[in-house]
Amino acid sequence: MLPTGWTPERLLEAAAEARARAYVPYSQFQVGAALLDADGRVHYGCNVENAAYGPSNCAERTALFRAVADGCAPRSFLAIAVIGDTPDPITPCGICRQVISELCAPDMPVVMGNLAGVYRMTTPAELLPGAFSPTDLNYRKESPTNEQ
Repeated sequence: MLPTGWTPERLLEAAAEARARAYVPYSQFQVGAALLDADGRVHYGCNVENAAYGPSNCAERTALFRAVADGCAPRSFLAIAVIGDTPDPITPCGICRQVISELCAPDMPVVMGNLAGVYRMTTPAELLPGAFSPTDLNYRKESPTNEQ
């Protein structure tokens, strides 16, 4: 459920604004994201490509990293939308799913849409069941059977 005053369409409109700013000279595949924080602010993200490919960054991660850099606490976000020019609603890539699962609450709304106005809503937990988490990093330190 999206916060009061927000609809999937409104959040996707914000994501479409971000999409227009994408830097995609190689793929020409623009993606935009809009992340709603606990104060009602929208953090925009777009994909930014690089000739070396590896340093490229997706729209979802750009929005999340920007929000954290702006001082928002991880897991305090209310919703995120992502939009692309795809036949079906666009979905986050695997790396973005991992970042979303760590920085967002498991039940936070994720709105995935396309330019035709078709959208689907899900959650981080549904996007990446069994996600690797910070508790997985602590397992080795706490396990009595792992001697070094």
